[in-house]
Amino acid sequence: MIRIAKSAAAVAFAAYLTTAGHSFAADPAGVWINREGDTKIRVTRCGEGICGAVAWLGDPNDAQGKPKTDRHNSDASKRGRRLMGLAVLIGMRSNGPDKWEGQIYNADDGNTYKSYVTLANNNTMNVQGCVLGGLICKSMVWTRSN
Repeated sequence: MIRIAKSAAAVAFAAYLTTAGHSFAADPAGVWINREGDTKIRVTRCGEGICGAVAWLGDPNDAQGKPKTDRHNSDASKRGRRLMGLAVLIGMRSNGPDKWEGQIYNADDGNTYKSYVTLANNNTMNVQGCVLGGLICKSMVWTRSN
């Protein structure tokens, strides 16, 4: 009986050591809105990583009243793709608790950048798009939306 109690105490202590000082990972899945309030991204779990696609646009149509397309894409064959549903967080893999690394597509200029995503808290996501191997980055803050 003493051996079982010692084993249980050892397991409990080991569990405490692995969680002490660490917060549990927040769930990035959900809908996030950019700082400007004109785009919402639906983030989902994709295996061990996360993915994100355009879920809502404040102004979904162009000047002719047609759905906005990926008109700035450097690949001419992709310029007719609708922005709604377009993948923007691509190949994002875990890079630590509440952190992911992969690529982000920017439909405003048609380029894909190295990207780092961090959950600052359950309602704030910091997103970076980087050039030159991550030496120069532009940061954005996304807020959880409903």
